[in-house]
Amino acid sequence: MGHVDVRPARPVEAEPTPRRPAPRWRVWLWVVLSAALGVLTGLAGGYAKLTANVKHEDVTRQDLGPARPVKISKAMNVLIVGSDQRGGANAKYGRAPGERTDTIILAHISPKRDGATLISFPRDSLVELPACPAKRNLPGQQAHIGMINESFNYGGIGCTWRTLEGLTGIHIDHFVKVDFTGFKAMVDALGGVPVCVPQPIHDTKALLDLPAGRQVLRGEQALGYVRARYSLGDGSDIGRIQRQQMFLASMVKQAMSGETLTRPVKLFGFLDAATRSITTDPDLTVGVMKELLTSARGLSAGQIRFVTTPWRYSITQPGRVEWVQPQAERLFKMVAADRISKNVESGRQKIPKSQIHLIVRNGAGRQGLATEVAAELEQRGYHIVKVETAAKPYARTFVRYGPNGEARASRLLRELKRPRAFPAPTARTQKIILVLGADWQGMKPPRTLEDVEGFDATQDSCTAS
Repeated sequence: MGHVDVRPARPVEAEPTPRRPAPRWRVWLWVVLSAALGVLTGLAGGYAKLTANVKHEDVTRQDLGPARPVKISKAMNVLIVGSDQRGGANAKYGRAPGERTDTIILAHISPKRDGATLISFPRDSLVELPACPAKRNLPGQQAHIGMINESFNYGGIGCTWRTLEGLTGIHIDHFVKVDFTGFKAMVDALGGVPVCVPQPIHDTKALLDLPAGRQVLRGEQALGYVRARYSLGDGSDIGRIQRQQMFLASMVKQAMSGETLTRPVKLFGFLDAATRSITTDPDLTVGVMKELLTSARGLSAGQIRFVTTPWRYSITQPGRVEWVQPQAERLFKMVAADRISKNVESGRQKIPKSQIHLIVRNGAGRQGLATEVAAELEQRGYHIVKVETAAKPYARTFVRYGPNGEARASRLLRELKRPRAFPAPTARTQKIILVLGADWQGMKPPRTLEDVEGFDATQDSCTAS
C-alpha cells in the first residue's frame, strides 16, 4: 500500500510528491490460481459443463517467433493477464475502445506440483519490446523501448507471450486471460473474501464505499477494492500490488479451506465461475487442468508464493519504472531452471516484510531522500505508511520501535548499512519509524531472492495492521 506525503508543522525540507506509475487494477485475475492450484477434485458430473465454459484463443508459432527460450525444467509456467475490456457488462467502469491489460503475472508451478511462485511485472516497466505481427483487429508492434503492457494493446496475448519470453528467458507453456466480470463471479462463489481496511474508503471511480475495519467483501466491493487508485495509499504500482497480493492470499485461503473443499455445491460454483471467466490457449484444456490439480491436491496455501520483479523508479522517464539488475536476471534464471523453491522457503520468516509497517522521516537535509528510500523499501516488500519530513535535522540515522516491535525492527536493521535502534516503551503502535540522518549510506545490496521478498498465501491482511 504506498506511502502518503505528509507536511509537518515545522518543515526542514519539502518532500516532493513522487511521480508514480499510474497502475489501474491488476490482481483480480490472480484468483485463477486458486482454481488452478488446489481445489479441483472429483467433479465428474460437472466436467462436461466446465469444459464447455472455457474459451480458447490460438497462439501460433508466428506469434511467438523463432527464437524461443529452451525449456530446461519440467515445471509449468503460465502467463496470466487481465483483460480490461469496457464493453458489455464492464461498460459501467468507464467506456474505452479495444482491450488492454494492466496485469501481467507469470505463475511458476514446480515439477512435483508441491509449490508455486507468482511473479508480478509492474505495468509501467520500461523494457525492450519486440516486433510482433498484426493480428485480427490489432495493428501489431514495432520493436522499441516502451511500457511492458503495450505488447498486449497492440499485438494481443501472443505478443505479450513473446515479450515475456524474450525479457526473462523463461519458456512459457500456457496463458490464461480473465476479465472484470469473471473476478466478481469468483469472489461471490466463495461467499466473499475477508480483508482489513485501515481507513474508510470513498472512491467514486472504483464504485467503492467502505468503512474502516475487518469485513467480508463481495464481488462488486472486491473489484472496487483492487481497482481503487486514489483512495488507498499513493497509487504506486508496488503499493497497490502489496494490497492486492494480500487480498489474493485471503482469497486463496477461502478457496482451499474446508468451507469450500468439503462442500461440493460451493466448490463447483467456484469452478464454474472460474472456468466461465477465462480464455486460454487450446492446449490448456480443463482435462490438463484436472490432471495438474489432481497431482497438486496436497498443495497448501503456505506453498503459494508471491513476488514482484525487482524495480526502481526511472530517472530518465519520471512516472515509469525500470528493472533492477542483476537481481531481476537472477530471479528469472532461478525460475527457468526451477531453482526457485530452494531459494524461497515458505514460512522461513515469522514476520513477512509486507506486515512491517514503516514511517520514513527525512532528517538528513537532502531533498527527496525519504521518497527515494521509501521506494527502495517498497521494492523490497516493506509496507510504507507515510513519508514525511523530520521535525529537526539529525546527524545519524536510527530506527524507533514500540513494545513488541523488536522482531520487526531487527528485520529492517539487517538491511541497513549503519543500523541503530531505540525502543519507545510508551508507543502505542506497531509501526516502525526510520529516521534518515546526515550519515545515511543506503541499504545493503540484496543477496538472495528473500531480499526481493514476497509472501505466501497464509498471510492475513489483518495481522499487524
